Amino acid sequence: MPRKRHSPEQVFNKLREVEVALAKGETVARAVKQIEVMEQTYYR
Repeated sequence: MPRKRHSPEQVFNKLREVEVALAKGETVARAVKQIEVMEQTYYR
């Protein structure tokens, strides 16, 4: 399966979604799963 390449705007929006989820009390694992990114990728 080829990797997806996201534009900088898409990356920014996904990171914003994670920030909002974390502010609402979600765990990091659940937040990154919602945006369909692996936890390792999020930390990178």
